[in-house]
Amino acid sequence: MSLEAIKAISEAEENSKAAKASAIALSKKLIAEAEENGKLAVEDAKKKAEEEIRDLKRKAGEKAKEDAHNLSRTTENRKASMQVRANSRTEEAASLVIERIVNS
Repeated sequence: MSLEAIKAISEAEENSKAAKASAIALSKKLIAEAEENGKLAVEDAKKKAEEEIRDLKRKAGEKAKEDAHNLSRTTENRKASMQVRANSRTEEAASLVIERIVNS
């Protein structure tokens, strides 16, 4: 083999090693960037989920207050209605008792 062929082969091998090292470095850089972007995406998703949870909790609290207020209002209406009926029945009962006492 001639000296020029050996030099050409050696140069090709060195170029190949350099290209391989460059490709490895580039792939490591791209992997690191992808991992960082992935971490950032996960953190962003986590923040959005936490905000959504806070918003849902706030809305649930507001709805619970509204429902409790409505229930209280309904209960008060029922109480008033029952009180009216009880009062009218009390008067009827008193009349019956008086009538029985008078008739006996």
